[in-house]
Amino acid sequence: METTFPYEVPQREIYRYLGYKQEVPQENVLQKIESCKANLFRDVTPKAIWQYYDITWQDANTFLLDGIPVCSKNLSRNIADCHRICLLAVTLGPMPDRYIQKAEVTAMSDAVIYQAISAAMIESYCNYINDLIRKEAAEEDYFLRPRFSPGYGDFPLEFQRQIGDLLQMSKKIGITLKDSLLMMPSKSVTALIGLSTTDSNCHREGCEICNKSATCAFRRI
Repeated sequence: METTFPYEVPQREIYRYLGYKQEVPQENVLQKIESCKANLFRDVTPKAIWQYYDITWQDANTFLLDGIPVCSKNLSRNIADCHRICLLAVTLGPMPDRYIQKAEVTAMSDAVIYQAISAAMIESYCNYINDLIRKEAAEEDYFLRPRFSPGYGDFPLEFQRQIGDLLQMSKKIGITLKDSLLMMPSKSVTALIGLSTTDSNCHREGCEICNKSATCAFRRI
């Protein structure tokens, strides 16, 4: 079947979001997963936008980004040796929300499955875009630090507004912010990625999956 979502989505990630850990769901659940996944893969059209900025450090925990002061101990630790960053916004668009909302009325179990699949899809798409940025950075002899999103650690969720304004993400890829600062469509992600001339061999997904996070100088946590 032809799809509009050509990026690999590990089946194990879908199971994990459904709470199965190392287990495999029963056959009736697997069939429902495949049915919901077919709908999403057919109808979802992901979009992304990213832009590079030079940053100027004010102190160990504060830097200026396009004249905007950014203060976060956790983020600063993650990008400590960087003087350039990439702002990133990605979205799966409105279709996951529509499927989830419809299923919440007709079959709540389907809504849970749609949530799990679309969560795995947005992570997969983020990784795909991350790899494109990594290739662009490598052309200028830069290495990437792990993605770091507003709301993580002490990095204020309010910085969503600055990212939205700088990237014009509402106009360009249709992401808007609620008063609560949550994004619509809900399956959307914003992040900062540090660019360094030093290779730290960081995972694109970040510290949560890395077996060296306990001793890494660039860890997020």
